Amino acid sequence: MAQVQVRQGEPLDAALKRFKKQLQQDGTLKIARAHEYYEKPSEKRRKAEAARKRKIRQSEER
Repeated sequence: MAQVQVRQGEPLDAALKRFKKQLQQDGTLKIARAHEYYEKPSEKRRKAEAARKRKIRQSEER
């Protein structure tokens, strides 16, 4: 679990921003969004294949 200590005199908004950044770096948000709804294995494979093709296409354009 990600934790952020609020520093002396630090606004809560700044601490919240650091917390969100830490969650994003840990990959916690990505995992939570992936588990938000059930996804059939066939849908997972289809999305992974589409992402792979997209990545190949982008590398060819460069």
